[in-house]
This record gives sequence, C-alpha cells and structure tokens, in this order.
Amino acid sequence: MLAYTAALCISTLCVIDSFAGLVGFDRSRLINAVLNVSIFAPIVLLFAYPRFSFGYIVSFNFYTIIAGYLWLIAFSLLQYDHRLAYVSAILSGLAITVPALFITSPISRPRGVSTGAFDQLLSLILLVGAGTVAAGSLYNFTPAGLSEIYKYRAEINFPAPLRYAIGIASNALLPFAFASFLERKLYWRAGLALLLLLLLYPVTLTKLTLFAPFWLLFLAVLSTLTPPKFATIMSLLLPLLAGIVLYFAMRAGMFPLGIGSLYVGTVNSRMIAMPSVAFEVYNNFFSEHPLTHFCQVNLLKPFISCPYDEPLSVVMSKAYQFGAFNASLFATEGIASVGAMLAPLSALGCGLIIALANRLSSGLPPRFILVSSGLILQALVNVPLSTNLLSNGAALLFLLWYVSPRAAVSAAGDEQSRSPN
Repeated sequence: MLAYTAALCISTLCVIDSFAGLVGFDRSRLINAVLNVSIFAPIVLLFAYPRFSFGYIVSFNFYTIIAGYLWLIAFSLLQYDHRLAYVSAILSGLAITVPALFITSPISRPRGVSTGAFDQLLSLILLVGAGTVAAGSLYNFTPAGLSEIYKYRAEINFPAPLRYAIGIASNALLPFAFASFLERKLYWRAGLALLLLLLLYPVTLTKLTLFAPFWLLFLAVLSTLTPPKFATIMSLLLPLLAGIVLYFAMRAGMFPLGIGSLYVGTVNSRMIAMPSVAFEVYNNFFSEHPLTHFCQVNLLKPFISCPYDEPLSVVMSKAYQFGAFNASLFATEGIASVGAMLAPLSALGCGLIIALANRLSSGLPPRFILVSSGLILQALVNVPLSTNLLSNGAALLFLLWYVSPRAAVSAAGDEQSRSPN
C-alpha cells in the first residue's frame, strides 16, 4: 500500500494539467505535498489486521481519494481554509475506515432461500437485465464512439422509473448475477450477464457501461490468481502503473498520443484523480455558498428547504466549467451538507452503513464480494452514498448478499473465505 501511495502521487502529477485553474504543479511545494501524505500514510497499518470484507475494499478506495487530496492540497489554486480542510479530510478518512474495517461480525440469518430458489432468482435477474436493455433501447440505441458520446448523451431523456432500473441493473443486479454464476462455474450464463452489461452502453452512452464487463473480468481474474487483500490493492495499482508508463512513453514519442491519452485520461485522470479533485471544488464552493443540510437527498427534499434548484453536479459544472462534477460521500454528505468542520461525523455515519454491509455479506467468498461489488465501488468514489443506496442499487445488493445461500457457493469459494488473507 505504501508503494501504491507513491505511485498515486506520481500519477496525480502526470495528470495535474487536466485540472488547470483548480490545482497547479509548483516544484517549491513538493516537500509540503510529501509531508501532507506522510502524516496520513500510517493509516495503512490498519489494513494489515482485519479479515477481508466489503469494508476493506471500500476503505482502500476511499484511502485513494483522501491520500490523493492531501497530495493535491499543496498545489491548490483555490481560496478556502486549507488547514481546516486538511484536518477534516484526515479525520473523515479515519472515521469511515475504522468501522468499515473492523465491524464485520455476522448478523443472524433466518433460513435463507433454497439453492433452487436462488437459481430462479438469478434467472429473474437476467430477465430483468434483458428487459431493461430492451426498454432503454426504445428511447436510445446509438453505438457511438467514445469521442461522440457527449454529443448524443445530452439528448437522452429516460423516464424516472427506467432511469432507476438502468442504474440498479447495471451497478448491482448484473454484477451480482455474474459473480454468482462465476462461483457456481456456470460460465455461459456469466457471459450472458456481461453481454447485457455491454448492451447498456449504446443505450446509456456512458464509459462505465462500456468498460464494466472488462472491469468485472479483470477483478475476477485478479481475485482468482491472488489473495483477496492483494487483489484489492492490485486492482488499482496495475491500471495506475500502466497509465504512468504510457504517460512517459508518450512524452518520449514511443506510444501513439491518441490511444495513450484516452487511457491516461480515463484511468489516471477521471477514475483516480478526479474524486480527489472534487475535494478542492467542494471545499472552495461551500466556503462561500450555503450548505445543503442534506437537501440534495431526494427523500428529504420535500421536508427541507434547499438553496439550490439543480443537482449539485450541475451546480458545480456551471461554477467551474469542468463538466458534471459528481463527488463521493466525503464531498456531498460531508462538505456540502454539514461543512468541513462536521464532515468527519457524517463520514462516521457512512462508515457504519458500510459496516452493516460487512455483516450482511459475512460468510460469502471474498472473490464473490469483490466481483459483485465491482461497479458499486466505482460509483461510491464518484457519487453520494445516498444516491448509491437507492438509485444505483447498493441497498438491494446488500440485501441480496444477506439472503444468498452460503451452501450454494462453490467449495473453492468456501476455502477462500476461510483464508486469513
């Protein structure tokens, strides 16, 4: 993890020009940046002791966000209380990591569904996925290239129920089905789940749906070949290192700019760095504008007056001209809702929700947990927790983990779940 931290800092410097106006490299501040991260880095010791769990994966991804921000804050070009933000980020990281890593005891389960009923449930999920693709294609089916998706995506207008169905099917249901079929060695049905995910790309025109099948396959292979904790770290370290190599290869004229820039821009900039940059944006914006007090949560909107008529991502897009700036729970449920001072308390509450997911998934094989949550994890680092629980199906995924019959999991999976790693 310390090697990963070093690679993360190098990667962030490689793409820092992508966020011109928000952060900017200054060689004189490099020592400050190293010190900022060094103070937080000992938290990696916490990852050595607990057993693998969903909270372990989430905590590692959130460690990436916090460490990336602490590195970037030294190069900040925006005006706000940087000392308060720095302390708040560290305390928020600790507040969510401790319960997410260490609260893993199982919740007593009533008699779960039978193996036969579980098979029927998985078949139903495939039918729901196919129906969602078919319904979505009635509104849009445009096999556009990556360079054209923004032009066509602005014209897509799904009804609210279908929009929810797409989010839940793509982030929770189909990855769960794929992981289940993989554990049961039903490979052709696992392939069908991936195909349905891929077919959602011309419907939604989002990069996530295009790369989702390949990402899940990558997690499946990695978690099959290596212990679960190692697989979690390598799932980000390997793509990160590939981007760093491509970046320097392009600078040396040894690799085509088009392909290299697409990879580095998608992985190192958008996937890794942007969630950390969101800290900059939200800290700056809400140091000068009213807090939301959670009014951005759809369920609370009827009961709380809100100073903003549009989603926060749209508000940020208009204020900073960097596109729709979605952000993780640290920025939304934390900074935007209660301010930097109280953000660690909000993070603690979110950490307890992650801990509940640990308890609901207790007893399931590590590979199953890692793969089935692969897309929810990507959403968690970019979207508020409240949105993930409802719109992206995280709450449904947690429930599916709870009712999944442990006996239906393969013997290899059972052996892996007993491993101390």
